This record gives sequence, structure tokens and C-alpha cells, in this order.
Amino acid sequence: MTYQIGQIVEGKITGIQPYGAFVALNHDMSGLIHISEISEGYVRDISSYVHVGDTVRVKIIDLDSSTNQARLSLKALHHSQNRTRRRIHTKKATLPPMKLGFSSIEQRMGEWIRLAEEEMKDD
Repeated sequence: MTYQIGQIVEGKITGIQPYGAFVALNHDMSGLIHISEISEGYVRDISSYVHVGDTVRVKIIDLDSSTNQARLSLKALHHSQNRTRRRIHTKKATLPPMKLGFSSIEQRMGEWIRLAEEEMKDD
């Protein structure tokens, strides 16, 4: 199978190290999910997210065809889903245009806080 950057594929976790998780994509191609590509938030222990033997869906973020190694991402899949959700919330919170400056920020702060609290309740 020929892989491409941006492609979403399934693989099997074959090993876990403090810096990332190794994934077998097929018998010729393997990859690494670096700890920074596991989740949007802080990851203390990769084993909290994946285990050896798990089948995972990942996005290919880089390829080295000379070594048959791929850089993989779990968070890239979740990031696009979260971005879509945020756009929906942003459309709800439409504010009228305003003049920029310190006084306008002070005048709108209460409204912004109220909108943010409403969005948090919706999540």
C-alpha cells in the first residue's frame, strides 16, 4: 500500500516509550506517535491513552520513504473535530462591531464573560 501525508490509516501499537508510541501500519511501514501528537493537552503517561496491541486510527503527518517510517498523530484527528465544534459556538456568539481601545474592552468584558460561561455550559 502507498501512503500519503494527510492520510488517515489504522495501525497496531507495538511499543511504548516515554517519548512516544510505535505503530505498525503494515509489514513494510511503521511509525511513531510522538508524545506531543497524542493529545491537545499535557500528556504525562502515554499508557493512559494507548496500550500495546491496541488498534488505532492515526493521521500521517510526515513520511520517510527511504526508511519506511511515518510520523503519526492522534491529536490531528481530534483537532479537526474540535475545530468544527468551536466554529459552531463562535457563530452563536456574534457581537456587533465596536471601536477598539481600552474603554471598549472594559465596556464589553462583562458580556464576553457571560457568553463564555454559556458556551461552557453547552459543552
